[in-house]
Amino acid sequence: MDSLFGKTVFITGASRGIGKAIALRAAQDGANVVIAAKTVQPHPKLAGTIHSAAQEIEDAGGSALALAVDVRDEDAVEAAVTRAVERFGGIDILVNNASAISLTDTLHTPTKRFDLMLDVNLRGTWTTTRACLPHLLRAENPHILVLSPPLNLDPRWLAPHTAYTISKYGMSLCVLGLAEEFRERHVAVNALWPRTVIATAATDMLPGVDLNTCRRPDIVSDAAHWILTRPSHEYTGNFFIDEAVLALAGVTDFDVYAIDPSQPLLADLFLD
Repeated sequence: MDSLFGKTVFITGASRGIGKAIALRAAQDGANVVIAAKTVQPHPKLAGTIHSAAQEIEDAGGSALALAVDVRDEDAVEAAVTRAVERFGGIDILVNNASAISLTDTLHTPTKRFDLMLDVNLRGTWTTTRACLPHLLRAENPHILVLSPPLNLDPRWLAPHTAYTISKYGMSLCVLGLAEEFRERHVAVNALWPRTVIATAATDMLPGVDLNTCRRPDIVSDAAHWILTRPSHEYTGNFFIDEAVLALAGVTDFDVYAIDPSQPLLADLFLD
């Protein structure tokens, strides 16, 4: 694989989970990583803060900038982008990873929770992308990667949790539109989604999920690394699945990513 050495990667929600895994993979190449996330003080149930993530990134060989950012706050997003550019001179890559989840049906989804998911998932993705685009347009190989699923309109993916599905599909619609809007300006815009459920602290809080049937976040970060090192003018508008991406990269042994290779894997949402 090619390297992200010297590239500046702006990642939302990078204090833990998949976002942090993508950050650490970039750090191994010597990238500059901007951790734009909310958690400044330790959470009682979810490990990791922007500061602990920054330390791990530095330890892995990267340069880190920890910024307290709520992607619902446009001013905070704009300020974070400005600070990132002041520190590192530009932005080469944006990873829209921040996401809110509530796998609840309509009667059990308060309007406040609906608003949260739309604000973080859809509006946050669009707002952060808009703020980063002037700098991405000046980058040598600009990429936007969104952690969102393929657009699958089978009603069975909407009925159990319509609000959450709408919010995630909104992110995917951003990919579809932005990829075409900026195709001629060579800004790659792609989506990435895991084939299986990924073991994270947030996943562990979901009812009915056995982490032993999940894969580690590394499978997503390795797939993201492959995408982000491709020529931006050749790879855009794709809805990538982590396993398929790594197969393209020549990976044949996926057991190394399993929490327990002896257990059957739990398929992720939105995939037939």
